[in-house]
Amino acid sequence: MRFTILIIGLALFGIGDGLLIVAHIGNAPWSVLAQGLSLRTNIALGWWTFIISTIVLLIWIPLREKPGFGTIANIVVIATFIQFTVDLLPTPPALWEQLTLSIVGVLTVGAGSSLYLTCGLGPGPRDGLMTALHYRTGLPVGRVRMFIELVVLTLGWSLGGRVGIGTVLFALFIGYSVAFWLGIVGRLTAH
Repeated sequence: MRFTILIIGLALFGIGDGLLIVAHIGNAPWSVLAQGLSLRTNIALGWWTFIISTIVLLIWIPLREKPGFGTIANIVVIATFIQFTVDLLPTPPALWEQLTLSIVGVLTVGAGSSLYLTCGLGPGPRDGLMTALHYRTGLPVGRVRMFIELVVLTLGWSLGGRVGIGTVLFALFIGYSVAFWLGIVGRLTAH
């Protein structure tokens, strides 16, 4: 059952991230980087998501972090569903539709995160990097995550990845979205 919940959560995460990309008004930071690299190399965005996740996982080695099944599944499933969503859906023409798609994307990423985080099958590559750097440096988790996200966002933007209102919506509301869905998941599994 945990395996099924993990895969559903990761698929939802990938779809939500893909919705932000399709909305065309600003991506989540890691997708800004993947999109920038995709534009520069003509390699599909999903493949770049996979490559970036794998590189982040390799950074775990000197940090002495150990991946779980969920870590590897995170790399494969999210990249696959981002690419699937981007390939399947067109960008809506009206700004209100793009904003709606971005909001739905943030809510969907939050739902997916709440499911895969509760499985206990290993953190995603980015989450593992964040916690490893937190433990090694003693800096607060929030500060470490903010630094990582800003570096990734800046690099992706410099490569041509899309930054905009969707990026701002993601930054402001992803934490609330995850918390909201974790509350629902907690209530559903409490019985």
